[in-house]
Amino acid sequence: MSTILIIGTGGVGSVVAKKCSKVSDVFTKIILANRTIEKAKNLEKNINEVETEAVQVDADNTREVIDIIEKYQPKLVINTALPFQDLSIMDACLETGVDYLDTANYEPPDEAKFCYKWQWDYHDRFKQKGIMALLGCGFDPGVTNIFCAHAKKEHFDEMHFINIMDANGGDHGQPFATNFNPEINIREITQNGKYYENGEWKTVPALSQHKSFDFPGVGEKEMYLLYHEEMESLVKHFPEIKKITFWMTFSQQYINYLKVLQDIGMTSIEPVEFEGNKIVPLKFLKALLPDPSSLGPLTKGQTCIGCMIEGIKNNNQKRYYIYNICDHEKCFKEVGAQAISYTTGVPAMIGAKLMLQGVWKGEGVFNVEQLDPTPFMNDLNVYGLPWEEEFYEYTVRK
Repeated sequence: MSTILIIGTGGVGSVVAKKCSKVSDVFTKIILANRTIEKAKNLEKNINEVETEAVQVDADNTREVIDIIEKYQPKLVINTALPFQDLSIMDACLETGVDYLDTANYEPPDEAKFCYKWQWDYHDRFKQKGIMALLGCGFDPGVTNIFCAHAKKEHFDEMHFINIMDANGGDHGQPFATNFNPEINIREITQNGKYYENGEWKTVPALSQHKSFDFPGVGEKEMYLLYHEEMESLVKHFPEIKKITFWMTFSQQYINYLKVLQDIGMTSIEPVEFEGNKIVPLKFLKALLPDPSSLGPLTKGQTCIGCMIEGIKNNNQKRYYIYNICDHEKCFKEVGAQAISYTTGVPAMIGAKLMLQGVWKGEGVFNVEQLDPTPFMNDLNVYGLPWEEEFYEYTVRK
């Protein structure tokens, strides 16, 4: 019997709210907070199973977030706003003594960089306050971390090599569009790639390393090496890892458009002078691109996201693949969103459910792989993201 506060009612926040409303024995009231009150009110109209209330909040303003928490007394704050706002919302949770959950790690607005250090530095303060912060409870990060924790618990004594692979086989018919917030998406993709090998991080030019893979349900796609935050927490919590990489698929058309936009400076986050005003080119580009939420009714096809893991069990070499396939059209039919929002929002709901039920509990700041993966894995099958496993005859890695 819990009230929750969801901050950010875009594509992911909408999925979280709608999925939470279907579990009314756990989530009994949902406060929907957004910078634009109209967006929160529109979502409120589409939820009938539990009591909801739409409120306006500037998530960059910790005082405003504190006032909302104090007014509604939620047991948990679910942050589906922008990664720029993670710290201001965590500050509000610290001040009010309320548990916190997010789906992506903090990123400073003026620097295209993201890492967990800013949020990990909150651990002692959350612990002293006796509250819990759960970081990165989406799909990647989130489910991919839990897939690794499940693999370690059930199938490996040591995991040595991990490839996290994210394929979106969906087609929305637009010449160029991003599947989630364009500003965050493009900042992520245009950074240098980075991977971990033999105790150190190695950097390569953005999108310079790529290879093809035949994804279940999606088919053969070209995937590109990126840096993604779950690698940072996985090497911390599974120190036996020798190498970990993250790969994401892009069409050649997408790559061509992105290169042109980069070449003419439209992906830059450095302000430029325009008719007497300072504007950030990437923010202007975001205003021109399709709103990701508008892609839901247009997108057809499937996603496939999973982890290919190699390691040892009982002194024997082992290779294992665990993944989820998600259908864009089925997601839209259920919650009015495409699969990218769905695969992020459902895990956030499950993580919130387990925290409120006391199944996942702790004091301090946690990544999801630090917790028991089994109840989460069970809930994935119940709430719309079933997973599959494949086992291979092992080929000795050279």
